[in-house]
Amino acid sequence: MTIPLEVVRAAGASPGDEFKVVQEDGKIVLEREQTLGEWRREAVQKYAGSFTGLYPPTYREELRDEWER
Repeated sequence: MTIPLEVVRAAGASPGDEFKVVQEDGKIVLEREQTLGEWRREAVQKYAGSFTGLYPPTYREELRDEWER
């Protein structure tokens, strides 16, 4: 299948981008797949700070003291 260059550019697609092909109402639709980097960034943004309070405030210092022994 060949996609016209102006359509590719308008969609912001680049060489190497991956797409999922789906059928909607009798039409073939290409949906951009997330890159690994995009997936990682989204995961970090989603979960950053969610484990606050998991360890006691002095945990890091105690752990570092163990390393020095």
